Amino acid sequence: MNHAAKHVVSVSLGSSARDVDVTVELLGETVRIQRRGTDGSVAAARALVAELDGQVDAIGLGGLDLFLQWMGRRYYFREARVIAAAAKRTPVVCGAGLKDTLERRAVALLDRSVGWRGRRVLLTLAVDRFGMAEALVEHGADVRFGDLMFALGLPWPIHSMRTLDRVARLLAPPLTKMPIAWLYPTGSKQTKATTSHRFAEHYAWAEVVAGDWHTIRRYAPERLDGLTIFTNTTTKADVAFLAAAGAARLVTTTPRFEGRSLATNLLEAAFVALRGPDQGRAGYEAILDELDYAPTEAPLS
Repeated sequence: MNHAAKHVVSVSLGSSARDVDVTVELLGETVRIQRRGTDGSVAAARALVAELDGQVDAIGLGGLDLFLQWMGRRYYFREARVIAAAAKRTPVVCGAGLKDTLERRAVALLDRSVGWRGRRVLLTLAVDRFGMAEALVEHGADVRFGDLMFALGLPWPIHSMRTLDRVARLLAPPLTKMPIAWLYPTGSKQTKATTSHRFAEHYAWAEVVAGDWHTIRRYAPERLDGLTIFTNTTTKADVAFLAAAGAARLVTTTPRFEGRSLATNLLEAAFVALRGPDQGRAGYEAILDELDYAPTEAPLS
């Protein structure tokens, strides 16, 4: 049976230089997948969501989350809710619903090749990746959580889930009311690295650097010799950067199409377009089973 192609768009606060428009086969159907960056403008993102409302099958939000999902609680970002509210008919997702299943599964599947027990892992931001954080700890990794460093610029890594939980519960309510640009690289900042390399000692300590790609890239030192990078949303240029910096391995939690890995919000939007909203954890697990999901490795040499 032929079906009309689905169309999903990620409206991102990130740089428009990273935009993409590809058509892929997914779950037996054809899906047009677009990313459209608004170069950090919340107003432009809201206007674009309003323009797309009713014209596409699902919308993803990139460069910010609708909410942080932590220990059964949700903390909604004020700016994200403003942007998403512009859609009256089309479902809007941010990838958080899928992350909780996809990234847990990726950690478990990588245990055979990485061997997490005792492995030194720097997870740049854990509060938007509770599934990944919990799975790494459950598999015995020695994890440094970089939330205070990478989000707030403070020089203190967090060494336990108990401390991370306390920090998340204390800081999530006020932080989600702040402009996202204060906490996370948006617009042109996504394509520029810092020169201070203030967290270089933690990259040097790690065997694996995990988490959001833009955060990893922004603070990366010049050399990443021997490191495994465990992330998503990487382009051909990002792969070239990692190869030149000496990284040993790049593993992405989402599939790669035309040389780049999809953002989780875009993949979740595609699943919603194909199978309907409100999938929940069981629904996403079933979809991943159907896809015979596995994390994707991009060669660096």
